[in-house]
Amino acid sequence: MLSALLVTILPPHLEHSLKTQLVLLGTGTPRLDPERSGPAAAVVVDGAAYLVDCGPGTVRRAAAARLNGISALAPVNIKTVFITHLHSDHTLGYPDLILSPWVVGRKDHLSAYGPAGLANMTSHLLKAYQEDIDIRTEGLEHGNKTGYMVDVHEIKPGVVYKDDKVVVTAFYVKHGSWKEAFGFKFQTSDRTIVFSGDTSPSGEVEAAAMGADILVHEVYEDGEASSENRAGGADWPEYMRTFHTSASELGAIAARCKPKLLVLTHILRRGGSDTRLLEEIRSGGFQGEVVVGNDLKTY
Repeated sequence: MLSALLVTILPPHLEHSLKTQLVLLGTGTPRLDPERSGPAAAVVVDGAAYLVDCGPGTVRRAAAARLNGISALAPVNIKTVFITHLHSDHTLGYPDLILSPWVVGRKDHLSAYGPAGLANMTSHLLKAYQEDIDIRTEGLEHGNKTGYMVDVHEIKPGVVYKDDKVVVTAFYVKHGSWKEAFGFKFQTSDRTIVFSGDTSPSGEVEAAAMGADILVHEVYEDGEASSENRAGGADWPEYMRTFHTSASELGAIAARCKPKLLVLTHILRRGGSDTRLLEEIRSGGFQGEVVVGNDLKTY
C-alpha cells in the first residue's frame, strides 16, 4: 500500500526548474479514512521544508515523501511548522513531530508558529512525555538534550517568519467559534502559495490569494450543509456553513482571486465523487486549473 502512495504529479520538465514545491502530507478530515492522513502540507524551497499543520500521520507521510526523493522531508530535517488552529485533527501529529525526529537524530529545536494557546499545549505535551525524555537522555540511549525542545511563537496577523528562502504572512480566517484561526501565505523567489486553513468563506483568503500560483483550500460538497443532511446531528448544516467552505462558495472565491492552481484538501463529503466536487467548483464560476488533493502528491 505504501508504494502506491509514493507518487508525484510534478511534470518532469519542472522538477528541476522550480525551486519551490508544494507537498501534500495529509488531506484528510476527522473521519478515519486510511487513505488520507490528517491535515498537513509542506512548502519545500531549496532543500528546506516548512510544514503547515501536523495532523495524525504527518511524520510517517514525511518519511514517505523522503523515500519519494524529497530529502528535505526526512523527519530529522523538519524544523519549522506553522499551525493554522488548535483543532485536534490539525495537531494530533504535533507530539509526534516534536519527539520522533528527535529520537532518530534531530538535534535542532523545533520552531512552531501558531495561535494563542500553542505555548500552553506544547508545555503540557512535554510534561506528558517527561519520563520518556528522561529515559532517552539519561539512560543507555544517550539521546541529545536539544532536539525535543520547541521554540513557540504565538502569532498575530502580518509577517510571522522570514529567512533567505521564504517570507510567511499570517492572516485571520473565520472558523466557527475558534477565537483564533489563521491562513498562511508563502512567498519565495519563484512561487506564491496560500493556505486557507479551516475557514468559512473568507475575504482574507481571497485577498491573500489574488493571483497566487497555488491556493490550497479546504472544501465540502454542497450537500453536506443541506437541511436534509442530518447525519451529523440537527446542528450539522449550521456547523458546516459556520466552520467550512462549500465547493460552490470556493468556486466563486477562486473565480475572483484567480489562482493559477486550486488544490482541494480537507474534503468533507459522504460518498460523493471527485467529478461531483469539481462540478460544484465550476458552478461557482472558477474555470481555472483545479485538482482534488491526495496524500503525497507534489505540485
